Amino acid sequence: MQDASRSKSQHPLGMTIYDLPSPSDVVQADAKRTVMGRLRMLLVLLVCAAPVVASYFTYYVVRPEGRRNFGELIEPVRALPKVQAQALNGGGVALSSLKGQWLLISVSGGDCQADCQQQLYLQRQILAGLGKDRARTDWVWLVSDDVAIPSAILPGLKEATVLRVNSDVLAQWLQPAVGGQLQDHLYLVDPHGQWMMRFPAKLSSEDALKTKRDIERLLRAASSWDEAGR
Repeated sequence: MQDASRSKSQHPLGMTIYDLPSPSDVVQADAKRTVMGRLRMLLVLLVCAAPVVASYFTYYVVRPEGRRNFGELIEPVRALPKVQAQALNGGGVALSSLKGQWLLISVSGGDCQADCQQQLYLQRQILAGLGKDRARTDWVWLVSDDVAIPSAILPGLKEATVLRVNSDVLAQWLQPAVGGQLQDHLYLVDPHGQWMMRFPAKLSSEDALKTKRDIERLLRAASSWDEAGR
């Protein structure tokens, strides 16, 4: 009996159910919780940013439909100048107030003759062809001088935003293709106010259809984060 008691005293009962974890186990568990917490936080951030990132990645990097964009992407993009423009009624308008919509922009002097009028016509037709997405876009004509606009074309500009902007300001922001002039092109600005695409000079009716397809692809790529109206 004494031998049995002595044996038990030399080998105390193990705390099988209530054993405390070893320090190394505690450290490993804490490290695992930290990693999982960081992963969850990253997932939340990715979910929030994913729509915008995905839309621009799709167009700028993947460029769907075999990279057949008709317009020329501007890299890096250029922000709307922080200047005052002048509306036709003489009132001042901050150019940056145009943010919040896709802007299809043309530029010319106020003495808008045949080529200019054709550009304005195609500009309107391109946007009208967008159907339900038309509400996400604005038709903008930037007039680069103080010359009076022909009264005959004013009725057709009711849907357009017409603003006079100093020609030097425009030249520092928008640029034509090499060898061209500012009034030769249409320019596309995204809802963040970034000029990001220039379309080829002096569009034909067929070219206008290609321009519309480019804009449709951009609107489709941005549909998860861009909404109509400012």
